[in-house]
Amino acid sequence: MTAVALLATLAVACGGEQDVAVSTPRPVTGIDWTVDSVTVDGTTRHAPAHAHVRFEDGRAAGNYGCNQFSATAQVTDGRIRLSHARTTRMACDDARMTFERALARTLTAGPLTMKTEGSKLTLTTAGGDRVQLSRK
Repeated sequence: MTAVALLATLAVACGGEQDVAVSTPRPVTGIDWTVDSVTVDGTTRHAPAHAHVRFEDGRAAGNYGCNQFSATAQVTDGRIRLSHARTTRMACDDARMTFERALARTLTAGPLTMKTEGSKLTLTTAGGDRVQLSRK
């Protein structure tokens, strides 16, 4: 390719980039996240006060709303995958247990797409279920 052709190609390729905003993904690890809600099959459930999670050093740990949990966490390329989850086995009222089961299933459903916006984090399954979180 000649120098003129190369410059013309670069000029065309760069011409429309003036209006494109470059977004740098915000880190999700090393942050205490409060769980706000979980949406499964179109039904949104608001989190009990103690639901939270922290992703750090290949691990996730927190509270599903009643029980404590820990899991292996792989964070790569805008996705997170939790596996090998372990939990305590306390019993709570029906509303908290219903929320807890929905949250646990959603967090371990496979790779979750991560989207950060300000102090908010949304984790979404391939099927569209999602967990909404906020920085503590």
